[in-house]
Amino acid sequence: MSPTTVIVLGAGMVGTCTALHLQQRGHAVVLVDRRGPGEETSYGNAGIIQCEAVEPYPFPRELKKLLRAAFKRGGDVNYHFSALPVIAGPLARYWHNSAPARYPAIAQAYGRLSDHAIAEHAPLIEAAGANDLVRREGYRWVFRDPATLEAALRVAERVAPEHGLRHAALTPGELARAEPALRQSLAGAIDWLDPWSVSDPGELVARYAALFLRRGGRIARGDASTLRRGVSGWAVLTDDGAFSAEHAVVALGPWSDTLLRPLGYRVPLFVKRGYHRHYTGAAGPTRALLDADRGLVIAPMKRGVRITTGAEFARRDAPSTPWQLTQAEAAARELIDLPTPVEEQPWRGARPCLPDMKPVIGPASQHRGLWFNFGHAHQGFTMGAISGRLLAEMIDGDAPRVDPSPYSPARFD
Repeated sequence: MSPTTVIVLGAGMVGTCTALHLQQRGHAVVLVDRRGPGEETSYGNAGIIQCEAVEPYPFPRELKKLLRAAFKRGGDVNYHFSALPVIAGPLARYWHNSAPARYPAIAQAYGRLSDHAIAEHAPLIEAAGANDLVRREGYRWVFRDPATLEAALRVAERVAPEHGLRHAALTPGELARAEPALRQSLAGAIDWLDPWSVSDPGELVARYAALFLRRGGRIARGDASTLRRGVSGWAVLTDDGAFSAEHAVVALGPWSDTLLRPLGYRVPLFVKRGYHRHYTGAAGPTRALLDADRGLVIAPMKRGVRITTGAEFARRDAPSTPWQLTQAEAAARELIDLPTPVEEQPWRGARPCLPDMKPVIGPASQHRGLWFNFGHAHQGFTMGAISGRLLAEMIDGDAPRVDPSPYSPARFD
């Protein structure tokens, strides 16, 4: 396909990687966002390129887990009663798709994107001069309950050979020696040896965006809601004036459905909100830790130790209710010292989720030249590079690196 002009709406990890891949193929690209690159959802995650995350989070079906969530007995799940009427439909479909008869095919499609995460990020990290942000030391899951550890090991032993992943089980003694900052003995750990961690996720997106600029791309501040269909393509208003292009890519994460609804698309997007905070003044873990029994991540970052929470089911823009972070802080303090919070108020973001746990990547069904790349839930940071490549290949009509059919927007038509 001959080079064209493209507007990419959304300068998070997914949108920025999409812009880079289109640019590499010779397209003239403008990247548009209301804020700077990497300052929204991509800023607030645990900073892990999770190639071990080859299966999405299914809706729990065990009564014990459902009751735990319903009565908010743990810090891993929270919800707003006021949001339930809005999200009940998508959540019912999420539960339906998590059934044993449907989940394996979904996990297989999901895993194909995770399988390419490291390989697609690696050249971008190198070209962006971002190796100083990246640690290639893996990701450690720690367990308080021996039964939970045993169940997780069974899953690891199943998925690792299928996806070419390396992992190792640590005894309580081995874990204590590997993580001297731990304040108590735990049941053990699983070391995933292949994931990479990033000391400043937002900065990595910013470095990718700077690479895009050095290669001749344009970045503009603007409101995606001004996107309009014209005679020969698409146009959007920015602080630098109007931009027109033959193609427009919607990579707005949790705001994507707001833009698409007036265009006639009813993508059943819902959000899982999350919180984080940094702490300084004491030794943290040697690498990112998942406290698997409490549903939080403790990650060493440039700004200190970052504590991230599980999922909060709420309206995207509802006021913050950082009850989960309070629970996560208490759980983290059982494991390590957390003396001084950096931020006065915790950060809050929203993860864009879909009921079948797969992102939307591909062409819009009702408008020529309109493309979707969003809905990566917890894994936009991990899957951004491969998703950007996949969409660029589709726009060019080339053979895609991954079969795109499971992610087609048409599945919601």
